Amino acid sequence: MKLATKLLHRFRGSGHPAEIIRKKKRRREGGFTLVEMMVVIVIIGLLATVVIINVLPATDRAAQTRVKADLDTLSSALDMYRLENMRYPTTQEGLAALSPNYVRRLPNDPWNSPYVYMSPGPNGAPYRIASLGADKREGGSDENADITN
Repeated sequence: MKLATKLLHRFRGSGHPAEIIRKKKRRREGGFTLVEMMVVIVIIGLLATVVIINVLPATDRAAQTRVKADLDTLSSALDMYRLENMRYPTTQEGLAALSPNYVRRLPNDPWNSPYVYMSPGPNGAPYRIASLGADKREGGSDENADITN
């Protein structure tokens, strides 16, 4: 009996071929290799790059769309002001003359600058409302371009 126990104990040890195969299988099933992790990280990085490249221009377009909507709102408020006062506000009075009777509060442009108002406007227009764009200076191109009514 002692001999049988010794033999059984010997075969259960790490030297038996079946035991070695079982241990290797367990080791492989335990987790991911470094190469697999690196491949996943590279794929996630590529996907993030593609998303960022497509999202950033959308934020610029959204800012320009918001400016156009604000300009339409301010133009409507200026027209209501003119109906009641028989004139547009002067450049000195500015858009502040519209608040609070015609607009609840004066909006800033998406770049957190006040809209520029001038009366009379260029080329015989009664007024000009403008956002100076992201650079906050007259002129420019792309996201730095001035947006006017």
